[in-house]
Amino acid sequence: MPRPHDRHGRPLGVLRLSVTARCNLACPYCCPDDRDPPDLLRLEERRLLVESAVGLGVRTLRLTGGEPLLDGRLEDLVAAVRPMRHRPSDDPRGRLNTIALTSNGQLLTGDRARRLRQAGLDRITLSLDGTDGAAVARMAGLRGGEAVGGSVLEKVLEALDHARAAGFDPARGELKLNAVILRGENDHQLLRLAGLARRQGVELRLIEYMPVGNRNGWSEAQVVRSAEMVERIADRWPLVPMGRPAHGTAGRWRYRDGGGQLAVVASVSEPFCGDCDRLRITADGIAYTCLFATSGTDLKPWLRPDGGRAPDPRALTRALGNLWRGRADRWSEERLAAERTGAAGSRVGTAERAEMAYLGG
Repeated sequence: MPRPHDRHGRPLGVLRLSVTARCNLACPYCCPDDRDPPDLLRLEERRLLVESAVGLGVRTLRLTGGEPLLDGRLEDLVAAVRPMRHRPSDDPRGRLNTIALTSNGQLLTGDRARRLRQAGLDRITLSLDGTDGAAVARMAGLRGGEAVGGSVLEKVLEALDHARAAGFDPARGELKLNAVILRGENDHQLLRLAGLARRQGVELRLIEYMPVGNRNGWSEAQVVRSAEMVERIADRWPLVPMGRPAHGTAGRWRYRDGGGQLAVVASVSEPFCGDCDRLRITADGIAYTCLFATSGTDLKPWLRPDGGRAPDPRALTRALGNLWRGRADRWSEERLAAERTGAAGSRVGTAERAEMAYLGG
């Protein structure tokens, strides 16, 4: 099947597949659920979804949650899709280039990291929003203050070590660190996070606080914009711009002193809707064509046909292709345009949107 393009000419390139909506942290910008939705997809159904998406042009699979390491069969899923990476470049079924994972690192033991690497995982991005116990506890939504936050921080640092030991090389972009920055909450940690990432030799990806869902009480006043974050860090460690790659989510810089690289995801202040190529599928099989969408498409009718019939992979691929061709989402660009014309209030908070943990971020 020809690679589909949406109504704005954007190809499909990345599949973000959530394996659970649950999380063992309670970050206030994400507001995860404490239970999974009913009708979670089974392993073979997830594999079929990836197969169909790869046939439509997906080259990167990112496994997300909630917290994906809560899924005890995560390694089985990675192993099940790994053969798609070893196809010839001209294989009509398509070829997957990268299998990635986003995690908070709390369950990434040395054994788990090795098993994931052996199963075929290529990249891990860990999340950390502070460098001291009090800040980490606050940003993780945990009671117990500094002691509890210190334990979370320690586990993330251990997870970085475990990932390196398992073969995830930060110099090749296989191990990175995410941090969501909120004004008045953890923006005082900005330089400390950059310093920690430099010492660890990993790329830090700073993320603007986004108005995803309706639970997190998003306020534009709490957004620390990309330009400000870069300026504050560059005042301490001069930066050289590297630009934003096509279809990428982050603008990137390198430290002039050779201390590594920095990236900023500026969904609020500098939207990248124009070349967004991401499809999100939730743990219960609902496809969303935008992180800020108000509704999705249930794929279970193609995965679990009536009458107990076997799934029809071709029909599933057609359904996904048609969904993508009908895509017209550019919510962040529209929100920013409304803001500039003084109508921003009409763009945010007026419609129920799916929550970040359900969508997989």
